[in-house]
Amino acid sequence: MDLLRFLQLLNRNRLTLILVPVLTAVAAYFLVKQLPDQYRSQARISTGLVDKTDQGFSFGGSEQASEINQKFENIIQNLYLKKTLDQVAYQLILHDLKAGEKGSFRKPSKQIESLSAQEKAQAIAIFTQKHRTVTELSPWNPAENKLIQLLESVKYDNTSLAKSFSIYRLSDSDYINLEFEGEHPQLTAFAVNTLAEEFITNFSYRLKLSNDRSIEFLERFMNEKLAVLNGRMDQLKMYKIENRVLNLNEQARALYGQLVDFEGRKETALKDVIAYTAALKNIDNKFDPADRRYLESSMTAINQRIVVTKQHLRAVNDAYYRSNFDPKYKGAIDSLQNRLTSEINESTDKYIYNPLVAKTDLVTQKMNLEISLELARNSIESIQKELNRLNLRLDKLVPNEARIQEYETSIDVASKEYIEALQRYNEAKMRVHSTMQLHVIEKAAPGVISPSKKMILVLLAGVVSFVFCLLIFFILFYLDRSIRTPQELADATQTQVLGHLVRLSLDTDQRSFWEHEASSTAAQSYRNWVRSIRFELERELGTKQIAALTSLVHGEGKTQTIVSLAHAFTRVGKRVLLIDGNFDAPAISRELKPDGYLEEVLQGSPLTPSAGLITVLGNRGGDTSLFELAGEPVVRRYLQALSAEYDILLIETPSLTALNKTKEWLALADRVVAVFEAGHSIKARRKPAVAYLKGLGDTFAGWVLTKVTT
Repeated sequence: MDLLRFLQLLNRNRLTLILVPVLTAVAAYFLVKQLPDQYRSQARISTGLVDKTDQGFSFGGSEQASEINQKFENIIQNLYLKKTLDQVAYQLILHDLKAGEKGSFRKPSKQIESLSAQEKAQAIAIFTQKHRTVTELSPWNPAENKLIQLLESVKYDNTSLAKSFSIYRLSDSDYINLEFEGEHPQLTAFAVNTLAEEFITNFSYRLKLSNDRSIEFLERFMNEKLAVLNGRMDQLKMYKIENRVLNLNEQARALYGQLVDFEGRKETALKDVIAYTAALKNIDNKFDPADRRYLESSMTAINQRIVVTKQHLRAVNDAYYRSNFDPKYKGAIDSLQNRLTSEINESTDKYIYNPLVAKTDLVTQKMNLEISLELARNSIESIQKELNRLNLRLDKLVPNEARIQEYETSIDVASKEYIEALQRYNEAKMRVHSTMQLHVIEKAAPGVISPSKKMILVLLAGVVSFVFCLLIFFILFYLDRSIRTPQELADATQTQVLGHLVRLSLDTDQRSFWEHEASSTAAQSYRNWVRSIRFELERELGTKQIAALTSLVHGEGKTQTIVSLAHAFTRVGKRVLLIDGNFDAPAISRELKPDGYLEEVLQGSPLTPSAGLITVLGNRGGDTSLFELAGEPVVRRYLQALSAEYDILLIETPSLTALNKTKEWLALADRVVAVFEAGHSIKARRKPAVAYLKGLGDTFAGWVLTKVTT
């Protein structure tokens, strides 16, 4: 329903919707007719981000698509930077200033024409210096601010250039496309080529500076790590020299080997002492004490020589152990053992024991065991001394081992740090050769003329104006709270609606309108709705007879509605008394010929019924009210008397803005009908009147919506 109403609104304003876009398009045509033709030039830059053919080799793994897209976006944004576009602007303005009016790309502006020769030379010098040093003009410097205004006057400023340039990546390729649109073919080519060259020069310079700084830092860092490594290696070397350490591990291994060897010899000697002692004890137990005395007295001299030989053997054996088994002592030991053996054999050859007892072998064994026991005991002492000496040397090696391990650990850490720094340095050196190399692969040629956009602008102007009109009408429709349908009236008032009447101008009187056939579809529709309202009003009245018509404000169509209802009632054979109760605007009394007047009838004058079914009781108007003509009881009795003579009494009252003049009539009516004109809204000042009607309860029959637009 809302869409239908909106379409109806557009239909009512269709002339506006047609004329506004047409006039806008015509105005746009004359405005764009004088625009110059546009030319377009393009160039292409190869980045080396995707196609690495020119780099010779590729360093590192392949990059993700998102990383590549980000790098392309960074390059494009750098191309749009003010610093980059300023370089193009300097070149363009220098060309125009040096070429003069005939050779310039654009027509000189008033500011350029107003420059003297000296001022022009000064401007050229400043622009040249700014271009060479790649710096921007300062708006805070008065002289440079004038040059900024000079660039703006010929649209060479960075804002105007950015609008003319179109920079984008060609699909997923390795190329960036630069396009420039302008009014001169040479201008477009010059601008595109200048932008490409200036950007590549500045970008390559910045990239080289960045790479040089990185390599310089990494080289310095690598040398620092190398110096640390060399210093710690020197510390280890000096420590080994000062502490006479050749090979600590080999020395420790040799000492451990000697300790294990001497421990083994000590264990063997201890076992020998125990064994020899036990063996000697067993032999002693077998000798008789008398034989022992005989033996000892006979072998005193020999034993003394044996004792001396044993002492010599013990001394040489001790020296042998202390010298760590030096071979030069081995001969002396063997010689002494041979001498000792000879002396023992000599002692056995003598008949020094009791011949009655054959114990020669036992004596020999005993003497050999005693010699062996003596040697074993002597070797234990020598071995223990050597073990103590070796342990002392080992104890001296332990601090050296801890300190050397500390030096070696620090050297290992420093070595790893140096190797990592060296790897980074080498990687940086290799990346310098594998970084992207920007270069122009396709220079711009003088621009070709672009398809004309004039007709597009004209059509766009018409479409935009049409859409703008639609938007305006939609806003008006959205903000419009006017009531146009019976359903909207019922929703706004929360009461019933008896029906609605279309807007219809009657060119004849009501009697002729109802007595003849309808002349149009609208007239027939009007009749049908009046009949419907008459039917609904009859149902509301029931056995009652007095119905009053009022409205919220003046001029909402009460008179035409009540007269139409009176004729509709006559069509069903009802005798109708039509009373004009609107003293402020007695339209019925003026349009119809009254059969009597209220002022006279209420004073006792008789009312002569009309010859037809409708009798009209008018009023003479004036600033008066019903109860001022006669009291309420008198009026009630008079209306009751009229009810006996007529089938229905229809009373037109003033609008509710008349206050008591309206309410006096409504207090006498059996049913009240309110008329509301379509296209109006129930504003705040009308809401009290609506509330009053709703407060009448069952007396209020409902609304009639008038002047509805079909």
